[in-house]
Parts: sequence; structure tokens; C-alpha cells
Amino acid sequence: MDKLACYRQLIRQVLEPYSQMKPANGEIEVYKCFDTESDRYQIFHAGWDGNQRVFGALIHIDLIGDKIWIQYDGTEVGAANELVELGVPHQDIVLAYHSPFMRQYDGFAVG
Repeated sequence: MDKLACYRQLIRQVLEPYSQMKPANGEIEVYKCFDTESDRYQIFHAGWDGNQRVFGALIHIDLIGDKIWIQYDGTEVGAANELVELGVPHQDIVLAYHSPFMRQYDGFAVG
């Protein structure tokens, strides 16, 4: 299996369990959006908690070039940590939610 195909599989493996976790409060649905043509992967919530609208990403990951770009990560463990545990090298993961300047200090790829 080539590198990108492997990364696609690992991203789905990391995200799938989050698609099964329904929030405890409110009438909130969990959606998974896996766009394998554009290599964009997202878990997001939409619904209502009482009178409060809830809508937003829990995790958003893109494959750009030959790297995994974590655009947003609202999990406790961290998708990057889970991907590293599955064998993805630090230098192939970009924490895109860090500024380009700060990425040099986070232990992952700069870009």
C-alpha cells in the first residue's frame, strides 16, 4: 500500500470512533464527512442544546501533498498523538492550527 493510501486508512481509523460519540447534552447529531476525492476528513456536530444552536467541527484533517494537515482538533487525546501511535512519523503531520512561526516548536512538521 502506498503512503497516501495508508494515511487515508489511518485517518479514517482515528476519526471513526469519534463519529460514534453522541454528546450527552441536547439534541445534537454527529456527522462524519470523508471526502476521499479531495482528501478532507471531518467530524462535526449540529443540533440544539436547549435554545442554543450547536454547530462546528470536532476534528478536521486534510491530506495536502504527502503530509497530514490537522486543521482543527477538539479532542482530549489529540488526533496527532493517535496517528503517531499508529506509526505516522512526526515529520508527516502538520498541526495547521498552530501559526506557521510556532510550528517549529511543536515537534511536528512545519509545513
